Amino acid sequence: MKYVIRPCEEKDLPALVQLCADHAAYERAEYDPEGKAEGLREAIFGPNKRLNCWIVDIGGKAEGFASFTFDFSTWDAAPFLYMDCLYLNENCRSMGIGADIMERIRKVAREKNCVNIQWQTPEFNARAIKFYVGLGGVGKQKMRFFLKP
Repeated sequence: MKYVIRPCEEKDLPALVQLCADHAAYERAEYDPEGKAEGLREAIFGPNKRLNCWIVDIGGKAEGFASFTFDFSTWDAAPFLYMDCLYLNENCRSMGIGADIMERIRKVAREKNCVNIQWQTPEFNARAIKFYVGLGGVGKQKMRFFLKP
């Protein structure tokens, strides 16, 4: 399958919001698309860019995406790359696209002198866990908490 991994463009925002909704459904999470295009536009393209986002383009259609940010580890006293999302539509999984994205993310992390790459996936997502372990990823059991401000 021929594909292109490219930076997200403003024209991709409606497709990105739909991919986020699809990703949330896949992870059995709630998702409200209201206001998401505007928030993503500001985070990706605004003057204080906070989010890096790549689109998986297959035949001119957004079929997946990856997003990441940079943060700082107090324990390591060094920056790290946090991969917030990696999602591919069902029709383009198990074709090497995810591995290609991960290699590109590793390259960016090396270029930015990151101490590591961090991400998470639900415990029930056996397919993703197998994929990440196959890449050499190491899991660490922690419980993630959410608190509204």
